[in-house]
Amino acid sequence: MTSAILSAINILTRPVGEASAQSSHQEALQAALGANRALLLEQLQSGDGFESVRRLREEVLVAADWFCSETGDDTWSFVQECLLLLLSLKRHLTDELRAFQQAPPPSAAKHRTPEMAPSLPPDVLSVSQQKALGAALQFVVSLGLCPYLAPGVGVPLGRRSAFGAVVEKLICREAPPTAGRRLLTTTKVLLQLAELSAPATLVFTQHLGDLMAALCQLGYQPHREDDRPLSADECRTCKEALRNLLNKVYQPIVIKELLILQGGPKQSGSAGTSSGPGSRAGLGSAPAWLRRLCGQLLSERLMRPRGVQAVVRAVLEGGTGGESDWRKCDAVARILAACPQQSTSADGYFRLVCPQIFELLHFKDKMTALQFQRVATRAALSMVQERPSFAQQYLLSPLLAPLHRCTAAAAGDGDSQVAVEESELTRCVEDVYKIWVVGNSPSATLLAALEEVLPVIFTLSCFTKQNVSHLRAPCREVLLWYLSHAETPAALSALRQLSGLQGRRNDVAAGFCFTAGGDGGAALSCSQIGSRDEDDEMYEKLSGEQWRLECLMQLLAELGDSDLPGDFFLELLQELTSWAAAADEEPRDEDEEEVDVSAMTLLEVERRLLGRAERRARRLALLQVLAAMVECLQHTQLLRKTSQVVDFMVSLLQRACVGLDPASGPNVGNPIESQTLSMGMGLVATMLSAPQLSAEDHASMSRLLPPLQTLSQQHRDVVVQELASNLGAVIATHGAFVPGPLSAAAARASRTTESTAEEQKGHPRKPLSEWLLEACDPDVPTRAFALRMLTQKVQRRDPEAVQAQEKVLPLFLENLEHEDSFVYLSAIQGLAALADSYPDRILERLLKDFQTGPSLPSSSQERSLETRLKVGEVLMRASRALGELAPHLGRPLVSVFLRGTKDPDQSVRASSLSNLGELCQRLDYALGPLAQEISSCLTALIKTEKEAEVRRAAVHVIALLLRGLSDKTTQVLGDVLLDLYRALKWVVRSDPDEVAVLHAQLALEELDDVMRRFMFPPQKLEKKIVVLP
Repeated sequence: MTSAILSAINILTRPVGEASAQSSHQEALQAALGANRALLLEQLQSGDGFESVRRLREEVLVAADWFCSETGDDTWSFVQECLLLLLSLKRHLTDELRAFQQAPPPSAAKHRTPEMAPSLPPDVLSVSQQKALGAALQFVVSLGLCPYLAPGVGVPLGRRSAFGAVVEKLICREAPPTAGRRLLTTTKVLLQLAELSAPATLVFTQHLGDLMAALCQLGYQPHREDDRPLSADECRTCKEALRNLLNKVYQPIVIKELLILQGGPKQSGSAGTSSGPGSRAGLGSAPAWLRRLCGQLLSERLMRPRGVQAVVRAVLEGGTGGESDWRKCDAVARILAACPQQSTSADGYFRLVCPQIFELLHFKDKMTALQFQRVATRAALSMVQERPSFAQQYLLSPLLAPLHRCTAAAAGDGDSQVAVEESELTRCVEDVYKIWVVGNSPSATLLAALEEVLPVIFTLSCFTKQNVSHLRAPCREVLLWYLSHAETPAALSALRQLSGLQGRRNDVAAGFCFTAGGDGGAALSCSQIGSRDEDDEMYEKLSGEQWRLECLMQLLAELGDSDLPGDFFLELLQELTSWAAAADEEPRDEDEEEVDVSAMTLLEVERRLLGRAERRARRLALLQVLAAMVECLQHTQLLRKTSQVVDFMVSLLQRACVGLDPASGPNVGNPIESQTLSMGMGLVATMLSAPQLSAEDHASMSRLLPPLQTLSQQHRDVVVQELASNLGAVIATHGAFVPGPLSAAAARASRTTESTAEEQKGHPRKPLSEWLLEACDPDVPTRAFALRMLTQKVQRRDPEAVQAQEKVLPLFLENLEHEDSFVYLSAIQGLAALADSYPDRILERLLKDFQTGPSLPSSSQERSLETRLKVGEVLMRASRALGELAPHLGRPLVSVFLRGTKDPDQSVRASSLSNLGELCQRLDYALGPLAQEISSCLTALIKTEKEAEVRRAAVHVIALLLRGLSDKTTQVLGDVLLDLYRALKWVVRSDPDEVAVLHAQLALEELDDVMRRFMFPPQKLEKKIVVLP
């Protein structure tokens, strides 16, 4: 029966043979429609296989009150026949499907096996049947629906194809029934047909837009009271049908069709340039009522559950990720950020939409995630700019909630020890990175919201730098983004808070700490405090603060061209100056307190003492931060601009002026501060000696005049007074008056200050002979200090020390045997300095003593082993200091160290191997001729040595070799690389010592990195320009 109905449909819709005799396409089409309809009626009457179809058609015809037999329009007569056959097919399939569901064939159930596929329902059509049904639907829509749509409703047939233009001319609108009744009839039949799954697929995938346009026109098009084509009940039915249709179909397709129905701007060009029904350029201007209706329907789609995702998919599905797709993302983001007019309240709209925007950030598919994240980021940023209050309440606060919970966590919250789960914290940090860093649209709202959780992010960043975590990079980027985009006062305040100078506000709650998560993230857990004593807690607190300070310095070092590190440094210096000025009053306060303590209550005394302790703690913290900045940051980053250098000098000179209090006496002074003052004034003189200084530079330097005038009048050093007066004159006249070469005067003042500092330290200049005598003094501090002074003279290549090196060397060797560590460590340092300055002569003597023992007549043979080990320490330091001279001077060292690996004492063997490793990693290509010998020695020690300490040292030598040679490993060690690899694998498999196994694993990792770089070198994009001869 189904095949018979579809055969009848095929007769009705098949093309005719030859139509060359027709004068036009319009007449040919009209003739074909009439001929096919007549042929179908003839076949139905003849009864050749169509008896059942004819009876079913007659039953449908009796119930079809819309059928008009007296119409004078051939096209509508053709459409009516199509509609009758479609309803006949629908009725038949409905009956068959009902019978199939109620009474399945018993024979099929009896012989069913697990391998058999289930029986297909009767409404499933074959490919050829779907093709015939699709052709009939196309005729119905083209001839019975689209021609009767009002102008601007849907896409006109003429803009779809040339066939559509022919159909528009073929329609006869004057013949009964009216256009409105025809449109209603066609729409009702299509909706009835869509009640079955198989026909519904064809209707909704190919003609959904036309069906929606017809329902919109039938239900919502305004008419005059005397010119209504439909009754009120029919209009209401069409409205309900439209609502049901929109709720039933896949929402992105619905939204896409509604956007098309809304129409585009009026086009001035040719309509034939449109690229299809989805092209906005090919759409005409829709009527106002349709635009309002589509806007309302789109708003309803948007505010449904998962409506935001549906809107995004409707616009972006099928994209390639190109520039046009990114523009679409921005357009969708602007739509989401704007509250529609149909919404009852903006609060309700953002309450529904913001959580859905938040979900767009968490898609896993790569292409979809990129586009969705772009939309979510742009929408969030647009909301922050246009509706900051709603964005803060419904978007930023839920997004940052896990970080806020880190600050407000309490020990009694819940039974679990985990306050914030790893997944929550990971998602929160990644979302912050996407919106703040990737979005990169700074605003006051975003900066204020991020500032509240910045201490938590910094604490998390410090934790991730101690572990392997994928949150390390996002945390670092978020911190850098804030410091780069925040206003300078806010950024400086944040730095003070992160460094501990301003208290720990909005940080992780007390009693909680971050712990490593199972997926490479972090979780906030309750710390176990009761199991540790006070010393451990204090050590952990101090080490944690030091680590936070180091992390902060690394963060400042990564700011690059920012002026923030310099501004922070200068602010701390200014605060230090104020502390120095206030420090002079503390002794007087203490005296007053001692006098008045009897008149105070215990609470007041306690409060006063705690306040003083707190002030001193802040001073210590300030000095610690300043010391870390000077140690970790380069001067080019701290003082990048002339204005910053001037600010630094202002702070320095003001601090020098604080020490000029007449009450302290004219002869009291700090030599370090005096030397620093002279160096600073030399820096000012160098700046003033520059060939060109701008007006801004002179204006900024004018701030140096008050402290320079004070120094020129009150400083006790005449040279400093003169230099300060000259510098003030140059600055005041903008360089018009230069009293003399400023740089020479500054150097003279610096030398004077250095000599004064030495005298004030109690270390006047002594001849070398006196230092040599004191180096033999029985008093340990005197001897050690003399040895260190001799070491400094050797390092500075003092002429007296150069001439007396033959006396200095035995002196150092003699003190090497001293029992006190302060003495022999000073001697080791001095011997290392001698070996660095005069390697040719000193190394030979040291190698002899290391190999055979001390050679001095006064040497004790009982302490020979200990002395040899100390000489080995000297040789290790000398090997590290050789640098580029290692290939030239290292050959004798290698020979002695290799012989030392056969020494009877295990400590000497281990020391020789340690020195050999330090030296070999600096030999580079000079190691090639020695590769076989070193490899044989190391392999034999690894496999035959009984002492674990020596085996560890041998394995460590291989690791140092691979680390030092790096990419040169395959060239230098190519012949022995396989032997070394087998030796390392033997250690991993067979050595009982865990430390040796660990060293072997580290060496294998080094070897793995080397071979990966050798086999898969990095691809470099190079452009070469060759000049042809």
